[in-house]
Amino acid sequence: MFNWASFFTYAIVTAVTPGPNNIMSMSNGSRRGFRGALPFNFGILAGFGAVMVLCTAFCSLLSVRIPRVKAPMLAAGACYMLYLAWETFRGSDTIEEDHSRDGFLSGLLLQFVNPKIYIYCVMSMEAYILPLYSGQVLPLLGFAFLLAFIGFVFTLLWSAFGTVFKRLFSKHAKFVNTVMALLLVCCAVSLFLA
Repeated sequence: MFNWASFFTYAIVTAVTPGPNNIMSMSNGSRRGFRGALPFNFGILAGFGAVMVLCTAFCSLLSVRIPRVKAPMLAAGACYMLYLAWETFRGSDTIEEDHSRDGFLSGLLLQFVNPKIYIYCVMSMEAYILPLYSGQVLPLLGFAFLLAFIGFVFTLLWSAFGTVFKRLFSKHAKFVNTVMALLLVCCAVSLFLA
């Protein structure tokens, strides 16, 4: 019997915690508003879905090769998060319209270097899904899209949070940029502590 309560607890807690998707969604929501952040969020959905399907399809292979694949994936993801942290930190003291990191393509491409979602998928598949649905294509695809949808819902919530607090963020932009940068650095460092 599939343990839905445990699966949803893991998926929701993982999806709601700060990571590149959520922090960038909140940043875009605070700069552009909820509607303005939607292209980035739909890019996240498309990329997240693609990564979940690919990760699901190759999960067995990745499980066997995790020791060799994990280190380069974590290093690349951490470097990208540190780059995002630096760009966020050195942002101006005012919230401005910067479209370089808020479009569909940016959201989509972020997924392919976001180690948090790879770990999210591998853990979900290995711990909950594959033991019961191994070799069953339709259920596996359904779970892949469910995981992507859960992640997407929380990026929308982080965008809404950024939009609601836009006035506060604009008054304290340098502080907010510093906090967001530090959160990204924490995310990058935490990849190597697990």
